[in-house]
Amino acid sequence: MNLLPKSSREFGSAEYWEKFFQLRGKRAFEWYGSYLELCGVLHKYMKPREKVLVIGCGNSELSEQLYDVGYLDIVNIDISEVVIKQMKERNASRRPQMSFLKMDMTQMEFPDASFQVVLDKGTLDAVLTDEEEKTLHQVDRMLAEVGRVLQVGGRYLCISLAQAHILKKAVGHFSREGWMVRVHQVASSQDRVLEAEPRFSLPVFAFIMTKFRPVPGSALQIFELCAQEQGKPVRLESAERLAEAVRERQQYAWLCSQLYRKAGLGSVSLDLCDGDTGEPRYTLHVVDSPTVKPSRDNHFAIFIIPQGRETEWLFGMEEGRKQLAASAGFRRLITVALHRGQRYEDMDSIQAELSARVMELAPAGMPAQQQVPFLSVGGDIGVRTVQHQGCSPLSGSYVVEDVQGDDKHYFRRLIFLSNRNVVQSEARLLKDVSHRAQKKRKKDRRKQRADDTPEDLPAAPGRPVDKTYLCCEHHKAMIAGLALLRNPELLLETPLALLVVGLGGGSLPLFVHDHFPKSCIDAVEIDPCMLEVATQWFGFSQSDRMKVHVADGLDYITSLAGREARTQHWE
Repeated sequence: MNLLPKSSREFGSAEYWEKFFQLRGKRAFEWYGSYLELCGVLHKYMKPREKVLVIGCGNSELSEQLYDVGYLDIVNIDISEVVIKQMKERNASRRPQMSFLKMDMTQMEFPDASFQVVLDKGTLDAVLTDEEEKTLHQVDRMLAEVGRVLQVGGRYLCISLAQAHILKKAVGHFSREGWMVRVHQVASSQDRVLEAEPRFSLPVFAFIMTKFRPVPGSALQIFELCAQEQGKPVRLESAERLAEAVRERQQYAWLCSQLYRKAGLGSVSLDLCDGDTGEPRYTLHVVDSPTVKPSRDNHFAIFIIPQGRETEWLFGMEEGRKQLAASAGFRRLITVALHRGQRYEDMDSIQAELSARVMELAPAGMPAQQQVPFLSVGGDIGVRTVQHQGCSPLSGSYVVEDVQGDDKHYFRRLIFLSNRNVVQSEARLLKDVSHRAQKKRKKDRRKQRADDTPEDLPAAPGRPVDKTYLCCEHHKAMIAGLALLRNPELLLETPLALLVVGLGGGSLPLFVHDHFPKSCIDAVEIDPCMLEVATQWFGFSQSDRMKVHVADGLDYITSLAGREARTQHWE
């Protein structure tokens, strides 16, 4: 028995639905979920005492189940005479206060402002099958009728898959009318690991359109998104941003569906955002290890990367994460990076926050109710302290932060937020100093004010920078390369003229300055903000042997070459 229409246009035809319900019989047909799946959002936006109109009721059990829990004032309409007759017979004795009427929702016979809620489960989706003029005109009439029969303060509650053209039409229509627009995600696949297959690749949404009294001349438009049944709605600035947020959730649901069905999709990463602010809170990387033999306890694990260590090769590069997953011995490992600017209490609170969400990324075949282990390095979430944030016209937004390394040393880092997983500059910080050392620093500062000797400038705020230590491997290679210039034993007494292009935090020129007493260093930095950062936060200072030139490195080298050519010419 084929109940599918020949084309999507037939969904808007009364003849199709008459035939559909004749062939299907009395078996209930549920669009987008049952009462148990939708009751959370329905009860949030409907009160038992309110008068409710259900448009396109079909033979769904939703109205009956709402009636049974106390929503007694419900009127149901449908264009199909067959289904209205079925529903009247099914409910006449058990639900005497509920009525079923054959009626066209584009030409309803109710007086204005008759209802406080209009409930639509899949009807708008069924009618708005394309964007042809005839279809859009029919939908305009339908939505205008919904607005007419609702009281001020009433709500049009529409359950939908929120396809792009449907969301655009519904949001556009009601926002122009001055209604408040909220989109609420109501169907989640978080329990699908218990099912053979998820029901939909797309999540189900509720449109909650609240009718406001018209205000002449007012251009106020309110757009909100609520991503969880118990979450707070987030106010968005435009209909376009609302559509983008819905699309992100649809893409996430599709990704979860693909990850559930098969492993080895390649490099998969995603951001989980704060429900209140919309700011990224966690970055997840999904890593499958097809060579790991499956057993009952090795299906799935979560690895929390300690704060500040997400830039390390093992955690920040795809090959590193593959090695981590293989050594952990799980079929699927999800690494979780914690974002700067977010607050985290401890490992237990992170686990509680992520447990439901990460289960949506579990592989097929994982036993029901299995505990998923949360792993980390040393069992803690690390330490990250943002010391300074700024924005440079040339380099963009940046942060200076202190993080704890694997050896319990603290490191200061300069990060450009346009490439937040790359450490631009890094310096090791000295461990807590004694009271005597603190007194010595104060004495040095007084001496600096007296004779203005650059080498005695105070160190960066907080713990002082260890200028004897090079963090970057390429800096170590550069210093080692100096030994090729002269006999290493004579190198310290050899005059050296060095040009460093790109100052960053200044660690490299500082090291050369302090360890090669005959050296003269010129550093070229195009961004004056970086010179300020190096001076204030990385203990950098200029002297008679070390100067910084704020200029483009290529231009500076070209000018040096020109001067050299002129010198040779005069000679």
